[in-house]
Amino acid sequence: MLARIVEEAGIPTVVVTMMPDTAAKYALPRIVGVPFPFGHAFGSPGDADTQKEVVTAALDMLNNNSETRRDLDHLVWPQDDRTAYKDWQPEIPSPIVTYNAARRAEIEEKKSG
Repeated sequence: MLARIVEEAGIPTVVVTMMPDTAAKYALPRIVGVPFPFGHAFGSPGDADTQKEVVTAALDMLNNNSETRRDLDHLVWPQDDRTAYKDWQPEIPSPIVTYNAARRAEIEEKKSG
């Protein structure tokens, strides 16, 4: 949503996101969709080829006024999603993660009880 405000100021933006359908729902001006875990929008650390491809796609969109969305579905994360999401989590969960886990447990308990 911030991208629309920046665009209104005359600065073109490209949003690189793991949730391109959600970005499109909010009518963001230019979207590059990537199939990576959250926190890794440009690919794995040290994977210069993938990072370059994502950056190039974003820059190309700035030069192509008619293109509003490009999904890079052909890119692949080097491990399964479950492992990838687990690996990037810190050992001690953030307060919001702790809260959400407790809340989810309460909801599940009410469903089963």
